[in-house]
Amino acid sequence: MGIEKLTDKQEKQEKIVTMFDDIASTYDKANRVLSMGIDIQWRKKGCDKAFEILGKKELGQVTDVATGTGDLLIYWKEQAQKNGVTIEKYVGVDPSVGMLDVARSKVDFAEFIEGRAQELPVDDESSDVISISYGIRNVVDRVEALHEFNRALKPSGLVVILEFTKQERRGIVDKVVDFGMKNVLPRVGGFISKNYEAYKYLPDSIEEFLTTEMLAKELEEAGFEMKYTKSFSMGISTLLVAQKK
Repeated sequence: MGIEKLTDKQEKQEKIVTMFDDIASTYDKANRVLSMGIDIQWRKKGCDKAFEILGKKELGQVTDVATGTGDLLIYWKEQAQKNGVTIEKYVGVDPSVGMLDVARSKVDFAEFIEGRAQELPVDDESSDVISISYGIRNVVDRVEALHEFNRALKPSGLVVILEFTKQERRGIVDKVVDFGMKNVLPRVGGFISKNYEAYKYLPDSIEEFLTTEMLAKELEEAGFEMKYTKSFSMGISTLLVAQKK
């Protein structure tokens, strides 16, 4: 029974990776259109908050997991410069070869490695920060990945998560947001990428995902102390920052 479950998880993970391979070439364009560029501010906020909590001017390594096309690494570098922080090494990890091809074509200061969140191809206690933006939802073995983040972080290192967490939709505004996520997003994303199923997966995966409180609890159980939680744009996106104990 355990072997069957493991196989099911592996198949689900492979399907998600293949989906991202298929939409890699249009991923950045679709993101900017669908978020109207506001996701950039969410990402920068995550970087700035991490620098504030760490309180250091020199960092050895930032590892961005499920890095996709490398967007967040660009903001790590930009915000580091604005905050007077020096980062020695930038590493991007992703299981999608298609996404990494795009990342390497636009980010020339980072090392990109094919790999999964559950089995990070980095050394023990090698990273000052591990970030994952809109990717933890796509990790089937999420709890295993959180423990892996803990392994790869230096003592007192930070994990920075940006994600679409599940929300209770009650008011009129919430219903409008819910309608947009379930009806407008798949059509627009599907039109740009020519892959409707990939963008239908997004709202479906959010509905199947955790609440912010549940994700925070999983982080704590994986050996982290919650340092900061912030919801953006009527609860569409959530930033969580946790520190290795």
